[in-house]
Amino acid sequence: MKRELKITLLFILTLKISFSQDAPFFKAYDWDKSPVYKIKADAKEEMGAIKEKIVTEFYFEGEAFVEYFLEHKVLWLNSDDKIEQYNKVYLPFSSNSELVVNKARVIDTEGKVIELDKSKILTATNEETGRTYKYFAFEGVTKGSYIEYIYVVRRIPVYKGLRLNFQSSYNKEKVEFDLYSPKNLVFKFKSLNNFPEVKRDTLTKDKAHWNLEIENLDKIVSEKLAAYNASRGGLIYKLDANVSNGVSDISGYSKVAQNLYKYYYAEKDKKTLKLIDKLIEELDLDKKKTLDDKIRHIDFYLKTNYYISETSDPNLTDIKQVLEKKVANDRGIVKLYLALFKKLGIKHELVITSDREEVKFDKKFEANTFLKEFLIYFPKTKRYLSPDKLSSRYGFPPATLTDNYGLFIKEVSVGEFNSAIGKIKYIKPIKAKETMDKMSIDISFDPENITKNIIHYEREFYGYYALAIQPFVHLIKGEDKEKLIDGLAESINKEIEVTSRKLENDKPELFGVKPLRFIVDLNTEALVENAGRKYLFKLGEIIGPQIEMYQEEERTLKVEESNQRSYFRTIKFTIPEGYKITNLDDININNSYKEKGKEYFSFKSSYEQNGNVVTITADEHYRKNIIQVALYEEYRKVINSAADFNKIVLLLEPK
Repeated sequence: MKRELKITLLFILTLKISFSQDAPFFKAYDWDKSPVYKIKADAKEEMGAIKEKIVTEFYFEGEAFVEYFLEHKVLWLNSDDKIEQYNKVYLPFSSNSELVVNKARVIDTEGKVIELDKSKILTATNEETGRTYKYFAFEGVTKGSYIEYIYVVRRIPVYKGLRLNFQSSYNKEKVEFDLYSPKNLVFKFKSLNNFPEVKRDTLTKDKAHWNLEIENLDKIVSEKLAAYNASRGGLIYKLDANVSNGVSDISGYSKVAQNLYKYYYAEKDKKTLKLIDKLIEELDLDKKKTLDDKIRHIDFYLKTNYYISETSDPNLTDIKQVLEKKVANDRGIVKLYLALFKKLGIKHELVITSDREEVKFDKKFEANTFLKEFLIYFPKTKRYLSPDKLSSRYGFPPATLTDNYGLFIKEVSVGEFNSAIGKIKYIKPIKAKETMDKMSIDISFDPENITKNIIHYEREFYGYYALAIQPFVHLIKGEDKEKLIDGLAESINKEIEVTSRKLENDKPELFGVKPLRFIVDLNTEALVENAGRKYLFKLGEIIGPQIEMYQEEERTLKVEESNQRSYFRTIKFTIPEGYKITNLDDININNSYKEKGKEYFSFKSSYEQNGNVVTITADEHYRKNIIQVALYEEYRKVINSAADFNKIVLLLEPK
C-alpha cells in the first residue's frame, strides 16, 4: 500500500496489557569507544562492511504504541567513487518520526577517530515535494578509511509488513537483525532469496525477541537484464497476532480489502454524483461501440484532461474537488476512475500489487510491503488499466506489474449491503503478439553506382513499443517531428539522405486501435563497399544495432524482461544485373527454445530467391519474461542471433 495507515487508538488499547517493561534496547546500545577495525576484504574491492546491524523495537510509552528503529553500520571505503557516494548518508526522517539518536565518525587508515560535529548533521528540503531530509555529511575520508554511524528513529509503528534488504553490492563481515516487542505480540517473518531464517529467542523473558546473525554475507553482483533489487537477500516482518486478547491475522488481506473498499468506494453526496453525471455526458460514450472502446476512451480522456500531482494534499483525494479543478493525486485519480466505472455499470476489480523488479508478490505471505501499485481489472475484456500512471494506457499497464500476483478486490452486494472480498490471483503478462515491431524494407541498387542504395523503409509499432511514442507524438511539432522520423531511419546508419517521410496513426486516441506507422524513403552509400571487382553489401545493418549478451563469469541471476515481444522483418532487394551473391546461405539462422512443445523464444531468418529478387524474413519472438539461470545459455543464443544477423555481409561479385 502506498501509505501506511496510522494505527488507531482502539487497536492500541487491544494490544496493550499490564506488564513491566525494561527500557528500550537502544538506551543501552552504543558503538565501541576505542574501535580497532581491520577489514578482511581483498584490497581490490571498492568497499565492504565490518558490521551492519538493524534493531527494531515495538514499545508502549504510556498509552502510546511506538517503534524505535536502530541502524548501525561500519563501512570500509576503498575508492574515490565510493567515498563520493557515501559523503552523504541520508536518514529516514519525516514529519511522523523523531530522530532520537544520530551520530557518526570516521576512522582513518592510521586508526585515528574523528567524530562528526553536530554541525555536519544537515537538513535539506526537496523543492518539488516539500519533503525534508536529514543526512550525515562526511568529510576528510581517504581510501581505506572507515565511516561509522548510528541512528535511532522513533516513529509510528510499521507493523503490517516491512521489507529489509541486507544483501548489497559489497561483502559484509557481520550482519545482525533483532526485533523486540511486548511479549503478547507475535510476529512472523519471510526470508527472501535463500536468506537465513529468523529465530525466536526463548531465553529473553520480559520481552518477545527474534534475531538473526550472519557471518560473511556475500555481495550480489548486478547483471544485464536482471531484477537486481528483487533478487537481493533479505526479509519481511509483520505483526500476526496478539495472544492476550486472541486477535489473529492482524496483517491479513481480508482486513486490507475491507479498508480499501471503504476508502475508495465511499458513498458520494448529491453534488458529487451530479458532477460525475456531467463528466459522463462529456465522455459521449454512446458513440463507442464496444466495451474495449468505452474503457479506452475513458482512460484517454482522464489522462488527457486531468493532472496528477505527487503531493499528499487531502483536497486532491476529494472527488468533488478533483472533478471541479481537474487535479488529483494518485489516490484521488483512483477514486475517480472507480466512481466512473461503478456509475456506468462497468464490472471491474481493484487490484493492488508490486513491481516485480523490486519485490515479487508472495501469494502465501500476506504483508503490506507487496501492496504498492494499483491496477483496475475488467473481467469481461480480461484487460488491465493503470489509473495513476500517465505513461500507460488501457490494456498495457506498466509491464513489471504483470507476470506477478496481486490482491484483487471485488465488490459484492447482499440486498442493499455492499462490501468487498479480496483474493490473490495471477496477473497475466501481455502476450508477445500484442507488442510487435514490424519492419518492411525494399532496397534497390543504383545501376550507375552500386555503392548507392535507394531504400523504402516502413515500420509499425504495436503495444508497448507504440506506448512509448503514440500517446504523446501529437505534442511534437514541425522540425522536431521530422527529426523523430529521421532518427528512426538513422538507426540503420547515420549517413543517410531522407527524401520523403510520413507518420501515420499518430493521434493519441489510436493507441491500442491502430499501429504507429513510419514510412521513409532514403538514399545511402553506407551499406555497400567496393572491394576491387567485388562489392561488400552490409545487409544485416539494415535492421539496426542489436543487443549482444556475452558474459565471462557464470550467470547467477535470472533474466527478467519487462514484457513479451515479437519482431517481424521483411527485407527485399534485387541483385544488380551482371552480379551474383555467393554467400546467401549466411542469412539462414535458426535458434529457438521449446518447452513441452511450446516455443518460448526464437530467432529465425531465411531467404527466397526468385531470379534476381531476394526476399528475406527475420522474425524474433520472446514469449517468456522470466528465464531461469539454467536456461540462460538458450536465451543468450537467441538474443545473440539477432546480433549475428546484424553482422551479415553479402558478397556481390561479377557472374
